[in-house]
Amino acid sequence: MYTSNAYRKPISNLFKTREKEGFFKVLINSHLRENKNKFREFFRLNYDQFHFILALIKDDLTLPASNRIKNPISPDEKLAVTLRYLATGESFRSLSFAFRISHSYISVIVKDTLSTLKKHLMPIFLPDISTIDLNKKASEFWTKWNFPNCVLAIDGKHVRIRCPEKTGSLFFNYKDYFSIVMLAMVDANYKFIVIDVGSFGREGDSGIFLKSAVGQQILDGSFGFPDKKQLPGSDKVLPHVIVGDEAFRLHPNIMKPYTRQSARHDKSKAVFNYRLSRARRVTENAFGLLSQVFRVFYQPINIDPMTCDDLIVVACCLHNLLREAYLEENGQAFFEERDSSTTLQTNNLIPITRGGGFTNAEGFLVRDSFMDFFNNEGSVSWQEDK
Repeated sequence: MYTSNAYRKPISNLFKTREKEGFFKVLINSHLRENKNKFREFFRLNYDQFHFILALIKDDLTLPASNRIKNPISPDEKLAVTLRYLATGESFRSLSFAFRISHSYISVIVKDTLSTLKKHLMPIFLPDISTIDLNKKASEFWTKWNFPNCVLAIDGKHVRIRCPEKTGSLFFNYKDYFSIVMLAMVDANYKFIVIDVGSFGREGDSGIFLKSAVGQQILDGSFGFPDKKQLPGSDKVLPHVIVGDEAFRLHPNIMKPYTRQSARHDKSKAVFNYRLSRARRVTENAFGLLSQVFRVFYQPINIDPMTCDDLIVVACCLHNLLREAYLEENGQAFFEERDSSTTLQTNNLIPITRGGGFTNAEGFLVRDSFMDFFNNEGSVSWQEDK
């Protein structure tokens, strides 16, 4: 390829600058720092958010200089590599060309950085459920989605991965590929409140929920639901609930839709299904936003399963940081929800199998009471058209 002399000098100067200052400093100081949109496009975070996270993990990722390595890779460059991997899902070989770091060492960087990010971000952006004001969450669901006494929505997804070595069919799911299962509870603002990550892909049914820590808490009554509350404009007093789809088991504190066959012949049940689905779609929107921002979920993730677990947790923490508009100049979330019907068809977050059943007969009575409320005192004008 021919290159004129006019372009050789600037290119030569660029490489000299990289040799002197390092690729990362050139990238940040010369190309991204003065352009907020490009910085966010590259890292998915703004400049202040990046340095807030860097301050949390800097001490854990700093390595001392030695005779063998006089200039070890800095914590900010390790964070940059990891965020870029989350943002794009590029292979480590591709990232090695961009950051001038060996692809084998990038795998070590990503593993260590994700582990450190998980340790520092979880207490801030995924705190224990006992610290969450569930009464406030219920108020938000009623205000935004017209479902009273609903504290959270639950859903599960298969996160597609490359086949791990020596695991047989443990991660092989009903869709005929390998995956790790993620269960998540989401609030009315698309924030992840509770997540359970790491179940094998072959366990793709409601049994995952029953074996999870949060599932056990709900079944033994230790989850911390608020006391029963009177529905707005009604004399019905019902427990607080979590809404889910057909994959989950009916329970006094877990609402699922009526079967399609029964709803087809009963308009009241069809109305309940619509109102429940309207509240439950916050999970679809949350998963859609997660994958739209962090494109690593758009292809099979080719890392160790334990590291993949950390990756999913960190992505959810960063998602919550963005949803809270933390350190945003205007106080508004930069990434907004999109049409989930088109979002989830293009990535590798696949719904878990539709299992269902029921664990407590009282759940039928609670669901029927909600159905009666939605068809009388709690009706909305547009539900008949839907």
